[in-house]
Amino acid sequence: MKNPLRAARQATFAFFTLNGFVLGMWIVHIPAVEQRAGIGHAVLGWLLLLLGAGAFAGMQVVGPLADRYGARKVVPASAVLCSAAVVLPGLAGGPVTLGAALLVLGFGNGCLDVSMNTHAVQVERGYARPVMSAFHALFSVGGVLAALVAARTLSWDWSPAATLAGVSVLGLAVTALAAPALLRPERTGGGTSQGPEAVPSGGTRRRTPARIWALAALALMLMLCEGVANDWSVLGLRDILDASAATAALAYGAFATAMTIGRLLTDRLTARFGPVAVVRHGAALAALGLTAVALAPWIPLALIGWTVFGIGLSGCIPQLFSAAGHADQDNAGANVSRVAGLGYLGMLAGPGVIGPLTHFVPLNVAFFLPVAFCVVAACAAGIIRPEPRAAVEIAPLDLPAGH
Repeated sequence: MKNPLRAARQATFAFFTLNGFVLGMWIVHIPAVEQRAGIGHAVLGWLLLLLGAGAFAGMQVVGPLADRYGARKVVPASAVLCSAAVVLPGLAGGPVTLGAALLVLGFGNGCLDVSMNTHAVQVERGYARPVMSAFHALFSVGGVLAALVAARTLSWDWSPAATLAGVSVLGLAVTALAAPALLRPERTGGGTSQGPEAVPSGGTRRRTPARIWALAALALMLMLCEGVANDWSVLGLRDILDASAATAALAYGAFATAMTIGRLLTDRLTARFGPVAVVRHGAALAALGLTAVALAPWIPLALIGWTVFGIGLSGCIPQLFSAAGHADQDNAGANVSRVAGLGYLGMLAGPGVIGPLTHFVPLNVAFFLPVAFCVVAACAAGIIRPEPRAAVEIAPLDLPAGH
């Protein structure tokens, strides 16, 4: 008989990979979609804000729904919405329709992001050991797969609508195959785990604790740092060290590869040293790496800096999501939505914060702002340590022996 907890973990891997793949396929097709819609970079920049607004709204809506109805129901619904919505930008013929398409796609992506992380917390509770970082690593793998697939379809001159429609069908198929393996809601509102067949009480809304907002603030700062790497790593190498376009592209490649490898290794480190140590030392390592980038006089040293920055950041965000989900089992979805929502705003704010700073200081000096955020995160890592009451609630699921 198949291990239900292992099957649920594999299903969660599938949804994280699917989310990364869907989002990556949209990102790769942005230039083609922009051309089809007949808009310029400036208009596209404003429309992309709708993608972010939709994602933030979806995160806040789906968190309480996951607490009320269980991630088993909400994750597949979110995956269907996200998969179906990815085709819409490829069909847009103007700025209005593209804006509406991005709003819907963002909403679906936000729903899937929070609901799958809420289920990942449930799986992690069942294993009674860290498994969250590996899920986030699979999200990155999904993005890599998207880049490889899109490179081939673009070389075949497939239209964005045709390619994204194929992605949509694939997403619906993955959802249908993975959904039955998701875990049932864990418990009632009584405060003790009752195994995978228990039904949540639902309807219990509590004021968000200060600790959750503190975790959300850390997520905002650290995901802003990640956004800086996404948007400024290539430009930084090109503008600061006068690297060629091909060489400059290695900066983001080094960061993204380090993030993926780091997340594949973080769960073992967390199990051995604890989440507080992972965030404290990881954020400190990230600060050291980005400082090396800012001060590097040579391209190889800058590439090493971006690699170290990625390794340091890789394990931090999964620990914040995990801590939020475990803080209150009845309100795990709502708490994850707070942390994910502010974190997402931080990632969107990265370009907006660094860009204006470059009017006053050089780009490499502007990098010291995210360095400062990493230092703050390292100093405040103790907030991740569970409170005594929360530690009692983090118990393994009541599954048959051998699981």
